[in-house]
Amino acid sequence: MAYLQKEGCLLRAEHNLLGEAFLVMASAAGIQQQQEVLAWLLEPLSKEWTQLEWQNAYLSDPTGLVHLCSETQFMWSLFHTVTFFEKALKRSGFRKGNINFLNNSAGSSGPLHPMASHLSWMLPPLLKILRAIHSLWSPPVTRALTGEVKGALVMSDVERNTLLGEANSKLSKGALTFSNGSQIDMNKEGYAESIEIDIRNWLKGIRDSGYNVLGLSATIGDSFFKCLDVHYVALALVENIQSMEFRHIRQLVHSILIPLVKCCPPDLWEVWLEKLLRPLLVHTQLALNCSWSSLLQEGRAKVPDLHGILGGSDLKVEVMEEKLLRDLTREICLLLSVLASSGLNVGLPSLEQSGHISRVDASSLKDLDTFASISMVGFVLKHKGIALPALQLTLDVFKWNDGEAVNKVTSFCGAIILLAILTNNVELLQFVSKDLFYAIIQGLALESNGIISADLVGLCREIFVYLSDRDPAPRQILLSLPCITLQDLLAFEEALTKTSSPKDQKQHMKSLLISASGNQLKALAVQKSVNVITNVSNWNYIQNTKGFQCFQLVSMGLVV
Repeated sequence: MAYLQKEGCLLRAEHNLLGEAFLVMASAAGIQQQQEVLAWLLEPLSKEWTQLEWQNAYLSDPTGLVHLCSETQFMWSLFHTVTFFEKALKRSGFRKGNINFLNNSAGSSGPLHPMASHLSWMLPPLLKILRAIHSLWSPPVTRALTGEVKGALVMSDVERNTLLGEANSKLSKGALTFSNGSQIDMNKEGYAESIEIDIRNWLKGIRDSGYNVLGLSATIGDSFFKCLDVHYVALALVENIQSMEFRHIRQLVHSILIPLVKCCPPDLWEVWLEKLLRPLLVHTQLALNCSWSSLLQEGRAKVPDLHGILGGSDLKVEVMEEKLLRDLTREICLLLSVLASSGLNVGLPSLEQSGHISRVDASSLKDLDTFASISMVGFVLKHKGIALPALQLTLDVFKWNDGEAVNKVTSFCGAIILLAILTNNVELLQFVSKDLFYAIIQGLALESNGIISADLVGLCREIFVYLSDRDPAPRQILLSLPCITLQDLLAFEEALTKTSSPKDQKQHMKSLLISASGNQLKALAVQKSVNVITNVSNWNYIQNTKGFQCFQLVSMGLVV
């Protein structure tokens, strides 16, 4: 391979494919063989990759990166190096059913991941490249860019078509396919139809593979977190978060931050997570709220991705804007659900495990700090820099008509409610009893939340049953609904005392909300009108005069 490459008979892309094949074979032979093959394949790359000359020349400031974009051969050589790192991380490791390599903690006696020893030299230059790329979207830098580089920042036709759900034209067999389905032609070793397209393809390729390399590296565990300076990681990833487009923030969260949050050792939460999550959540809360307000009030999302760069019909622009907005909203909500996942909250008991059926004795309440080291949500709530934007995002989501986003955030709401029940934190109690309780009821007014209305009613039930005796807000909010009297509320409370079944209590809560709102909670009305019919043939679809869908069962003579 070295000889063929030296003679110019082996392209870098072909070298990567052969190297990947050797890694596949080595993975069946054991850890030692994987380490030997990785050393053989990575040692030549490390000599060039770690040289400070090219890093200082091209990555010290944005003008250096612009200069790199004119060095086509070296630019694409860096790209192939990064993509091989990605292949090496994907193809090496422990076989399923063997040793779990995701958490090589300091106390672990198991073998390290075969790539663990390479992270310390592999990742710092990559972080420099990503920081330089991110800086290109910063307004002062963008204004100073040349025509080709500035044009390369614009979304490609392939990406636009993907957002619109339109088919892209087929490329040759030598095309490189990215994670989102878009492609670039690699047969020319980086010589595309124009300089602008070439630079755009390189920026996208480095971003896609570079993000994946960092995300895969994070799953290795301690070796990742202890070989990097978190301050520089934060600079590389979120220094220019306010200038990033929605599509790039979504990719950053999906490929890097979610794996990083999942795999960060608890003893390093304090060091790592606030530096990365705080700027992300502060910015996305403001940006998403602004775009959603624009969408709901003016019919246009006005996301940063499409500012001044799109031609074509207004309708297509609006579709792409809304798609980008919803994609980022759902990804941020997914991040919140990861924070609330059971694996990161092993110290947070369920209500059943805690032995509380309806009310919690005041003497058993704990300090919130008790949960900060054994529950990720407890950690988040302890650190107001993360907690405030996360909690505001949670409230905002219930105002936006995106049922999928609400579905993702409900587990985070459940963990917050549980901590409010189990702790003596007054601020958290007030937030859950007033702000969150009201926001959930507000969310039930949106038809888009019909599919998850049962979960939302369940959250309302938990808040009222466990917290209404500690805070008056739940009762006050219910009494503020348009069609409820004090007698109705007292009858509801009496019904709750007669059963300890969560299912029955949820049904009482649902019935109260429907009647108290004057049947204006559309999510509950939608759920009520849905009937599942199976094993029925010969039915005709009809539309009634009120616009509701119904089915005429011809063979049975019934209308549902």
